Order: sequence, then C-alpha cells, then structure tokens
Amino acid sequence: MIEDYFANLNRHIHVSRETYDKLQKYHDLLIKWQAKINLVSNDSLDQAWTRHFLDSLQLMKFIPNLSDIMIDFGSGAGFPGMVLAICGAEKMNLIESDSRKAAFLREVTRVTNTNVAIHNCRIENLKFSQKAKIIVSRACSNLDTLLNYSFPYVSHETICLFPKGKNYSKDIDDANEHWMFSHTIIPSVTDSEGVILKLTDIEKRGI
Repeated sequence: MIEDYFANLNRHIHVSRETYDKLQKYHDLLIKWQAKINLVSNDSLDQAWTRHFLDSLQLMKFIPNLSDIMIDFGSGAGFPGMVLAICGAEKMNLIESDSRKAAFLREVTRVTNTNVAIHNCRIENLKFSQKAKIIVSRACSNLDTLLNYSFPYVSHETICLFPKGKNYSKDIDDANEHWMFSHTIIPSVTDSEGVILKLTDIEKRGI
C-alpha cells in the first residue's frame, strides 16, 4: 500500500524516497492527532494522500524558486504550506491562529526535521515585514478576502497560488470589484471540478 501511495505521488510530481518518508511521518501524525483535535474533515482521512498531500504537492510545479520567501495563510493542518516545506521550500511561513493546530505544526516540524516558521496569530495581527514571492492558501477564505490578507506582502514579483472549488468563477468576479490582477486557471489533479488560481500583477482598485 505504501508503495502505491509513493507511485501515485510520483505520477504527478517527483518525490524522493527521503521526502516521502517525511511525508509518511507527517501522515502518521495527522492520523494520531485527528483523534484529539479536528485538523481535517474525518471523511477525508481515508483519502488523505490524495485530498491533502497530493492536493498540496501539485503546487510545486508553479513555484519557480524554492529558496524564495513564502507565506501560507490559514495553514490549519499544514496544507499546503507544510507539505511544500518538507518538499524543499526553504523560507515557508505558516500562519495559524488556533493554538492546538499550531502545536501540531510544531510537532510535524520536529519529527520531520523541517525548516519552517510558524506564526501562531490571526492573519490580521501578523507582524511580518518582508514581501513574499509566493503566497498560498487552501480553503481559508474567498478570493477577495485572500487578496486583502495578501496585499501587505505583495510585490510586482509575487505569485499567489490558491486552490479553489467549482465556484471559482464567481470568486474571481467578486474579487474583480476591488482588485486588478492577471490570472491563470489551472485544472486540479485531485478534483475534477477544482482549479488552482495563479495570480500575478496584483493591484487594489482605487489606489
């Protein structure tokens, strides 16, 4: 079974055996902690390798440089930010307000020996003075709100990667009322109705 999971990940993006072993430890911790706190939906646990790990890993294809500063808003159980950090993102910042989830993220960091910064605070209270080259967020909020969260950390080089469900078109239309941006719609490899929104050239209307 483990070999099947490993092979399935590698059908979409190459993962070394060493990296997969770390992801396996992460998966084991997810199962263990889920019994104590609600990290992900219980219905998704049996398909965690696809619905959480592969869903996060697919973003790797759209990250030009793994040494760039990155932010994951509303990290929760660490998807996608922790997965990207385990897979080589060197300057990942995970933003999570729930103290129990932040404790889980710290344990994953310790067990997998992953270099990642965990900010246990509300996004609005984040004290981070640098611009980010990559901003990710999964199931955190609508696009308009995500862009509002992202804007203080956006430069002309920033790429936002936001996995979205089947209602992504309305999300884009609503965000267009307050924001200007270039976007690419990329089909998700884990959800036939889902997409990854890749946004660049983000500007606020009316400034």
